[in-house]
Amino acid sequence: MCNRYESPQAREIERLWHVGRDQPSRWWDEVLHPRGQGPFIRRAREGGGRELVVGQWGLIPWFAPQARLAYSTNNARSEELASKASYKQPWARGQRCIIPARSFDEPCWETGRNVWWRFRRADGQPWGLAGLWNTWIDRASGEVHESYTMLTINADQHPLMRRMHKPDPKLAPDQQDKRSVIAIEPGDVPQWLEGTLDEARALLRAPAPELFDAGPAVQLPAL
Repeated sequence: MCNRYESPQAREIERLWHVGRDQPSRWWDEVLHPRGQGPFIRRAREGGGRELVVGQWGLIPWFAPQARLAYSTNNARSEELASKASYKQPWARGQRCIIPARSFDEPCWETGRNVWWRFRRADGQPWGLAGLWNTWIDRASGEVHESYTMLTINADQHPLMRRMHKPDPKLAPDQQDKRSVIAIEPGDVPQWLEGTLDEARALLRAPAPELFDAGPAVQLPAL
């Protein structure tokens, strides 16, 4: 799972995902941690096209009594989207989004201690990571909260991502449930944002190893 990533600048997002300069100026965190404010791209709710939205990294489900949750929703296992209470409604409704990321970080324990690795794209472009979004309204105040979660998929067989995270010595190497983010390539964005559930499900896969430029990060602060 991912708990830290770096967001691109607005002009990169506009250029790569065609959200247009008519989008309102918005502020977001440059480095995202759970519950931080980050940008995501979704199918426009009115008028067609796409829109850039800023919301909390950590999806607030419709049934939440308050915006701040006692549990983590910044990552969602793609295998559980249709059954997990927090995610099944946004998944069924097609509330899919793209999360722009210049890079993301994961812990590697191959040396016996945590060494943070940074993952960029080999082509130098930002990642477009698969996510779900939701709009939650505070019943008492009427305040609107936008939020999103980042999807992950099993990576026990992935040559790079299976090396991340602390292994469980009680489990076999192919039973660790190591996780990877899911990258939506530029040509697949319309299918992800606008396609059917089956069409979206076909894109739930870990990025190909050749897409990565990855290695130990320098002096990352502890979470």
